[in-house]
Amino acid sequence: MARKVSARVLRIGLNLWPPFIGAGIRVRRIASDFREVQVDMSFGIRNRNYFGTQFGGSLYAMTDPFFVLMVHHNLPRGYMVWDKAGSIEYVAPGRGPVSATIRLEQGDIDTILRMTADGDKHLHFFNVDVVDREGLTVAKVEKIVYARKKAEQA
Repeated sequence: MARKVSARVLRIGLNLWPPFIGAGIRVRRIASDFREVQVDMSFGIRNRNYFGTQFGGSLYAMTDPFFVLMVHHNLPRGYMVWDKAGSIEYVAPGRGPVSATIRLEQGDIDTILRMTADGDKHLHFFNVDVVDREGLTVAKVEKIVYARKKAEQA
């Protein structure tokens, strides 16, 4: 079972994670209750594509791990939580730094707990926008998180 760490330790670890460093991704804040994450990505040689705009893989990477981590930290022990799927829609070319504010609402947790109460799996959909400095949407990311109670140990 994954050990739950503090928001501060997780933020420091993610900011030292080579894929984030390599893409110019920086986790600015993880709320102590793991309900909100603020992440930024610079713009430069590390994440610029052939056309001189933000590389799509980096735009996706900056949001990728957060919903599953947030759900994991907000469910009681005894739950399995995985990333099931994800997709990204590119709305406009990113020509500078971008950011995303990723939120987990109480309603999401309540739904997951209700849908998994009898041991069933639940696939929960989440959405987040990646925006530029002016607040214009550059990309829309959808994540599907799998959650279910672990089977009772004999």
